[in-house]
Formats: sequence, C-alpha cells, structure tokens
Amino acid sequence: MVAACPSTSLGTNGEGVCGAGRVGRSDVGYITAIFGALALALAAIGIGWMLAATIVLRRFFARPAPTIDTATGVTILKPLHGAEPRILDNLASFLAQSHAGPVQLLCGVQRADDPAIRAIDALRRRHPNATIDLVINSTRHGSSGKISNLANMEGAISHPVVMLSDSDIAVGRDYVRQVLAALDAPGVGIVTCAYHGRGDAGFWSRLGAGGIDWQFLLGLIFGVANRLAAPCMGSTIAMRRETLTRIGGFARFADVLADDYAIGAAVRGLGLSVVVPPLLVTHAFDERSARALWRHELRWGVTVRDLALAPYAGLIVTFPLPMALLAALWWPVAGMTLASCALAVRLFAVFSVNRVTRGRAAASWVLPIRDIFGFAVYCASFFVRSVDWRGATLRIEPHGRIAAAPETLP
Repeated sequence: MVAACPSTSLGTNGEGVCGAGRVGRSDVGYITAIFGALALALAAIGIGWMLAATIVLRRFFARPAPTIDTATGVTILKPLHGAEPRILDNLASFLAQSHAGPVQLLCGVQRADDPAIRAIDALRRRHPNATIDLVINSTRHGSSGKISNLANMEGAISHPVVMLSDSDIAVGRDYVRQVLAALDAPGVGIVTCAYHGRGDAGFWSRLGAGGIDWQFLLGLIFGVANRLAAPCMGSTIAMRRETLTRIGGFARFADVLADDYAIGAAVRGLGLSVVVPPLLVTHAFDERSARALWRHELRWGVTVRDLALAPYAGLIVTFPLPMALLAALWWPVAGMTLASCALAVRLFAVFSVNRVTRGRAAASWVLPIRDIFGFAVYCASFFVRSVDWRGATLRIEPHGRIAAAPETLP
C-alpha cells in the first residue's frame, strides 16, 4: 500500500517536496510559456487568415448580383415581436421594390396588444395600395416563439414564392429581383443573404454592427467562397411554396435553436442547394447596453457552437489582435509586434468592408474594443447552456433542441 502525502510542504526552492509528483515554479513557468507561444502562433495564423478573408470578400462582391424580370408573385413573411427603433422603415424597404409582380407583405404577431401592430397600421397609411396582411395568433407550436409565429402565418401565404426575413432587416430596391434571379438557377432550393450591420440605438448597437461587418461577414464570405460553410440565415430564406410544403412546413422546426440552419438542412435533404448570392442586406441593432449586446451575441455564439463544435473552436484564429495581446503577457516584444501587424491588417479589413457595404458600422477607433468584446463572448460561449431570446430563457438540449427554462444567464 502506498501512503499519501500528508501535507504540501515547500522546500527552499519553492517546490513541493512530496516525491515525484511535485510541481515547482519552473514547471508552472514552462507551462505558461507554452500558452504564450501558442497564442503567438494563433495570432500569426490569424493575421494571415484575416488578410486572405479580406481579399476573398472584395472579390466576392466585385460584381453586383444579377436581377431577373418576372411577374412571379412573392409573399414576404415578417414574424414580429415588439417595437424596434426603425421597424417602420425596415418594413417599408420591402415594399419599395422594382419587382414587376405582386408582393404580399405578411406580418404576424402573437398578441393583440403587441406594439408592432402600430407600425403595421402606420405602414398601411404610408402605402395604401400595397398588400399588407396581419395575422394575430397566440397558438404555440413549440419552444420557439418565432417559428410558432411563422407556422401561424403559413395558411395566409398567397403567392408561389416565399421570402422569410427577420423584422430587423432592411433591403435595397432590387432585392426581390436579385433573390428571384438566384432562386431561378437550376437545382436551387433556398436563397439566403449575407448581411451587414447598422446601429440604431447608440454606442452599443454600433459596436454590435461593427462585429457583424468586421468579424462575422469576413468569416461568412470566406467560408462560402471556399465551400467550407453551408449557411442558411434569417436575414433571408427564399424558397418556393412547394418546397416549404415538402419539408413539412415551419412547425417542424419549433423546438430547434438554429431554426434557419435546420430549414436549410431540410431543403438540402431534398437534393436542392442553398445559395448565397453577392447581395447584402442590412441587419439593424437596437441594443442599448453592454448586457443586451452580450446576451445577443452569446446566443449567436452558442447557436453556432452547437451546430459545429470543431469548426467553431477553429474560429479562434479570427481573433488575431486579442491573441497577440494575450501572447504579449509572456513574450512582450514578439506579442506587441504581432499586435501591431494584426491591427494594421484589421484596419485594412475595416476599410475593405466599409467599401463593400458603402457605409460605416462604427468608428474605426472602436476596433480594439470590438475585437476584445467579441473574443470574450467567444470564450464564454463554450460554457453556456441557456440563452436569451426576446426576454425568454431557452435551455440548450442535445442535438440542437431547445426548451423553455427559468434559468438565469451568467
């Protein structure tokens, strides 16, 4: 029988003296130095990736998305919940279209006192000749309020092409014609759209918009262009009505956290493709505090983590500036040198994205804050088992399922 060491005593050199299991200060220093070297390597890789992703982004959007002239009828679904700073303008952008065919804007809420109804009334006054329908139905089909809303609206769809879009999305005048052109290609089952950010509620909303433009958009287009990602996003999910019927309708996805991705996967299961044309729509941020933005981005991170853990872990290389600053704790000269290089490449990325989006999500000086905030969200997302969705807490269950839960977020 081997006796256990009764206590942890230290020798004059600061090391434990309990036999071969002792760990000294030199060992701790060696281990932390390895972490520092790893951070240096990840920062260097990240700088190379950021440069490559920026070049890919510029090439992807070098030509505008093609359009098509057709009289095909389109129903645009808008699941609504509450009032947003510019909801009226966002919705109106879907009516100011160059499309020659009929457009039905079909909105849905789950409560008769939902503030979004006032925006619908104002929209009808602004566009008296437009077809704007509203479904008020409190029926729940599962844990997801958004999908329940969509399922309740499904029976009111009037046209053969369905375009689902979140309430915080705004589009350009040729949006419908561009999406229909992409959907018209052989074998295409869904068209989804990349998006850039717009802050509508002060500093934190602009910081969120910067995260979309300067981080998410680069990674998304890099993945799409190199066939490393197969996204389907709530910014746009356009499909034929018969395709929606074939995948079982919206109610099938009512207990799935990443419902948009699951819809895309179901369509791929039919042997059809999901495409991302070189078309950008606008995603509006309305977060007024760091806490609100943290919860929003944490939900996104957890969603992607549960979809593909290994690729999500690999996203650590998309944070070269935080990694270089972390490495500087052990290797000051090398770390700060890489941090300077990372900042230069990040500023080049910001310039390129601003050129593509023809705007500026946030001032360039917030870039270091944006990167550190995003890195903190990324790290935290590995330890979270519940997320906030429009005030409701949803518990993450196996296989991407969700359930309502009265848990408190960290």
